[in-house]
Amino acid sequence: TMAMMTFLSRTLCLCLTIPVVTGLVSNLSGWSKVKIGRVPAGPIEISSLGCGTWSWGNKLLWDYDPSQDEEIYRAYRAVRDAGVTIFDTADSYGTLELNGRAEILLGRFERQYQEEKSNNKPQSNMFDFGSFLGNNDASAKSNIQQVATKIAPYPWRITRGSVVQAAKESLKRLEQDKLCVAQLHWSTANYQPFQERALWEGIADVYDADLCEAVGISNYGPQQLSKFSERMKERDVPIAIAQVQYSLMTARNNEILDSCNEAGCRLISYSPLCLGLLSGKYDLDNLPRSGNPRRQLFRELLPGAQPLLGTLRAVAKEVGKTPSQVAINWAICKGTVPIPGARNLAQAEENLGAVGWSLSKAAVEVLDIASEGMQKKMIENVFQTR
Repeated sequence: TMAMMTFLSRTLCLCLTIPVVTGLVSNLSGWSKVKIGRVPAGPIEISSLGCGTWSWGNKLLWDYDPSQDEEIYRAYRAVRDAGVTIFDTADSYGTLELNGRAEILLGRFERQYQEEKSNNKPQSNMFDFGSFLGNNDASAKSNIQQVATKIAPYPWRITRGSVVQAAKESLKRLEQDKLCVAQLHWSTANYQPFQERALWEGIADVYDADLCEAVGISNYGPQQLSKFSERMKERDVPIAIAQVQYSLMTARNNEILDSCNEAGCRLISYSPLCLGLLSGKYDLDNLPRSGNPRRQLFRELLPGAQPLLGTLRAVAKEVGKTPSQVAINWAICKGTVPIPGARNLAQAEENLGAVGWSLSKAAVEVLDIASEGMQKKMIENVFQTR
């Protein structure tokens, strides 16, 4: 339509004329020089970019096979070397017999990573003033792996004790003693409200049992987050993170960010690339394989997403980045910590290219306009509450 053509012309012209990037330090080829910064998340600090592990063990959406583990580890090592510490996982990640696989791999990978670092560590000498002053210890402490696992509110988890037991089982799979963050995977308020209070008391009990440093929630809207926050304050339990699906393709407002600020926690943006749609690698002639649920979803979303994808490509070209990197950086500019997944080294490198620089306010505004103009946005998680 004429209106759409006018909109496209306006946004593309803006992209090409405004200074869209500040502090650009490197292109994708320089990702290895990037060091991820740290941001506060309630009582703790986490890396400003995280890594999601949903695909580790998921056959249905991500075609996982155990033969991929070595390549996944290469991705893991790359993001760890860059300073990524926060890893989002869940006790439900993994298809059927692979249930819990993501947690198992996360623990195994960290042990392998630390062993490699120990074997490659140069011997210290008497002139190592950094070691003498404790700087090396401080650096190592800031790069400790931080596991944020989500406990699924399965129908049989109706007691607070069952939540504590679930946390212990996650730690057993990880082969670790303590979680960084224990999260509730979703709220049952919409379909089984009586279970909700047991879940809240249970996650607080996990903290009281010294099984985690802080707690968090996932797929909670601002209203439910506010209620959860009030109860955790009564229990004297700190909230570190709240995560929702958050990308250029999602319907959103500032309420959840405001609620996070009020609760004193950090918003984690999961699916910042909208299951890969914002990578620019898919079109109607190149869809996920037949049988993959993403195939039909992308077929429905791609036609209406073309104006946004066009704007995303224009901004990416201007700043010398990829569409994926711009989409992730946009989420960072909003004050969130994105947790894109990485199943191979190439994906890890691309994700790391999203940090070390920042889109300008004008560029963010252009992308906001394109996002708000979407007629059909990404569907909400079925468990998302208000």
